[in-house]
Amino acid sequence: MLKYSSIIAAVGVVLRASAAIMTTDIAIFLPASAHEDHGRFSAGAPGEPNKPARIVEVRMFEGGGKMGFEPARIEVRRGEQIRFVLHNDGEEDHEFILATVAENRRHAEVMKKHPEMEHDDLNGKRILPYGSAELVWKFTKRGEFEFACLIPGHYEKGMFGKIIVK
Repeated sequence: MLKYSSIIAAVGVVLRASAAIMTTDIAIFLPASAHEDHGRFSAGAPGEPNKPARIVEVRMFEGGGKMGFEPARIEVRRGEQIRFVLHNDGEEDHEFILATVAENRRHAEVMKKHPEMEHDDLNGKRILPYGSAELVWKFTKRGEFEFACLIPGHYEKGMFGKIIVK
């Protein structure tokens, strides 16, 4: 009987360890799964860095209780490729996430639950204070889209802009 008790105890240890490993793996992947489907983009598609593109410089700033982008409105033609040169002129991290208003609002709610989430995606970048980054995008669909900083509290302080694709 003692022999069977040891085997049962050993099996119990293995099962608990397996459950702990599986739970840890699930927890590790939760923030990444909080992102929307990265294979599909509402505002078009990632551009081709080696092809010609119009350069649009975008500055990110904060001060006086406000945050924002300059310019806050950008017009492009359908089919046009844009090389966004992003400059963070502020003292805080900022993001540039390109999507629809509804998608950005949904993702902002996810960011509140996972504030440690950082973006270096095809449609978004996180930029350190006084840093720069580039994002190349081809606008394949007409409509109005939004670029926004989804770090909790930033969107609410006015850190969003509009892209109009004609």
